[in-house]
Amino acid sequence: MSVAEEFRTKRFVEVGSARVCYRQAGSGPALVLLHGFPLSGMTWRGLIPELSKRFTCYALDLVGLGDSTSSRSFDYSSPGQGTVMQNALRALGIESYALLGNDTGGWVAREVAAMEPERVTHLILTNTEMPGHRSPWIRQYQMLGRLPGSSYFFRSIIDGRKLRHSPMAFGGCFHDVNFSDGEFYDEFLAPLAAEPKRLAQAIRFLVGMNFNTLDRFRELHGTLSMPVSFIWGAEDPMFPEPVARAMASQFPNVVSFTSVPNAKLFFYEEQPELVAGLAALELYA
Repeated sequence: MSVAEEFRTKRFVEVGSARVCYRQAGSGPALVLLHGFPLSGMTWRGLIPELSKRFTCYALDLVGLGDSTSSRSFDYSSPGQGTVMQNALRALGIESYALLGNDTGGWVAREVAAMEPERVTHLILTNTEMPGHRSPWIRQYQMLGRLPGSSYFFRSIIDGRKLRHSPMAFGGCFHDVNFSDGEFYDEFLAPLAAEPKRLAQAIRFLVGMNFNTLDRFRELHGTLSMPVSFIWGAEDPMFPEPVARAMASQFPNVVSFTSVPNAKLFFYEEQPELVAGLAALELYA
């Protein structure tokens, strides 16, 4: 079985009220990858061929996204997500690990790191939420997500190419917005449009993330003593690099901040070999 086939295989672990889907490939020290909204662990597929040479890669689906589900509302909050991910890693017998998180996965990665800092060997953050900052459209999306019939609105964004390419959707996520079509669309967006239950779970995830709790990381960042690296898409309109550099000053052990040109939120989808190489260098520095 090739590394790509191995990684594509879905595995599941039951933790409390949650059923967590994860993918695994490679050998060596554990590297846990956490994705953003509205994706799944498969978003890391382009990095796995390189990273799996040195690490055992575990890509977990966040609760409500991909194939991870829970019957408990708390598990859809950021502290709940962190607890579920922590318990899933313990159930898999992973004693220590590095963390790589993008977008909301970077938020959850920090929740996990704050819960058990002694087990996290390195934290790598790519474009992700920042205390005191709210990305464009997030308040509107959360308000719409609470309304009856919101699934119709979100399906319209997914299936309407013009809307999908607009700044209110994936225009802010890709340097080349055409990446929101093709394989990316087939893997992550088409299932949301086609399966009402999957879309409802994603909306529940969106509504469940309380952005007011994000601001407490102004203080929590100072408690994360593990090495921290930033790999940042320099053109991201959602999480601007100057705000990210200011956030980096809140961590006591930042080892690097790498700015990637021609890159936005999901830049690792467009430049997977580059990001995998940068991450590997940070972990072996």
